[in-house]
Amino acid sequence: MSKAKQFSIDILINPIQRFIRNEKAGGIVLGVSVVIAFIIINSPWSEYYSHFLEQKLGLVFDGKPYLTFSIHHWINDGFMAVFFFVVGLELKREFIAGELSNPRKALLPIGAALGGMLFPACIYLLLNPHGEASQGWGIPMATDIVFALGVLYLVGNKVPLSLKVFLTALAIVDDLAAVLVIAFFYTSEISVLNLVIGLCFTVVMYMGNRMGVKNVFFYAIIGIGGLWIAFLLSGIHATIAAVIAAFTIPADVRINEKAYSLKIKEYLDNFNKIDPNHLPTLTNEQVHILDKIKETTNQALPPLQRLEHAMHPFVSFFIIPVFVLANAGISFSGISFENLFDSNVFAGVSLGLLFGKVIGIVTFTYLLIRLKVAPVSEGMTLKNLIGIGLLGSIGFTMSLFITSLAFTNEIYLIQAKTGIFTASIIGGTLGYWLLKKR
Repeated sequence: MSKAKQFSIDILINPIQRFIRNEKAGGIVLGVSVVIAFIIINSPWSEYYSHFLEQKLGLVFDGKPYLTFSIHHWINDGFMAVFFFVVGLELKREFIAGELSNPRKALLPIGAALGGMLFPACIYLLLNPHGEASQGWGIPMATDIVFALGVLYLVGNKVPLSLKVFLTALAIVDDLAAVLVIAFFYTSEISVLNLVIGLCFTVVMYMGNRMGVKNVFFYAIIGIGGLWIAFLLSGIHATIAAVIAAFTIPADVRINEKAYSLKIKEYLDNFNKIDPNHLPTLTNEQVHILDKIKETTNQALPPLQRLEHAMHPFVSFFIIPVFVLANAGISFSGISFENLFDSNVFAGVSLGLLFGKVIGIVTFTYLLIRLKVAPVSEGMTLKNLIGIGLLGSIGFTMSLFITSLAFTNEIYLIQAKTGIFTASIIGGTLGYWLLKKR
């Protein structure tokens, strides 16, 4: 390839690579996906869009259909399982070597997350104590980690790194609680047989971990072909299987850092001793050494971090946008302003997110610091804490997901989604303004 062609390709590829690596990129893509979903659902193509999502996909064996669900169902149970798998990997990493690994340091984000879930749920239930509307109490409990961190990184260096870590840990604990809420409160009738089968596959994956199996394909085959399908058929939401599977992924390595450094140094010395052939291709001996370097690097990288690093862009730039396109659209056809207030669902969701999150996060954090139960993070002023609480009110992905589980009534769905968008936009804007302000 000529240098001119290589230069022109780099001009196209490098900006894309920089965008994907940018912390703000996931939030930008998510926001664009929301706008596109709104446009499609309120356009002349709305009917085709809805019809496409209701198309059935499945397997046929011996003339009998198996695992036949709509595309919309596959997105919510299949694609989102990948999202929850990455969430599970992040959770395990945080518990092993992250902000949540130190019990005393972990108390602050854990307490803040609990406050940021209890207050919104209470506000929602106070406004919607009875009937189907009461099923939505889990909607305002969730925080969208991608969007919240995206807004926080837009603020730049005016917010200390410790507060960014605090919000990340808070959102991760929030995700774990949302997983438990889905498992215990948004589950249909349970098939005990399929649940037991799923747990058996979990034991197999756990034993593989304990026996030192590091091959990710082992966990992929058993996790998808066994654990996930069993949970899909059990009645417990299949995304729970993804989190369980993530916790079985090994977090240790085959060779430690010192041994890795010595081996790489040896390989590089050998590589430098080989006479170059002055051709675009390498010699067989050079290729062999590079393969050794690659293999050794994989042995020094924990499978958990390798998977998380590899899957994060796929989740941020494909899984979440597809989910948002399938779930975020609100059709305003036939919906009047008065319809939003036929029940208190809109008020419960919007007030729960916007006020419940802020009050819960600020109150619980203040009490833990005041009682000297947890250490104060650098830059933890009242202004910054309220700003973090406002960013916590950005619900989007997880709130939309719980909405799809909580309601079948179309009016309630629209009211809940409108409440999520209203609170998220106001909370995100106010949080950005407050944190940006000197």
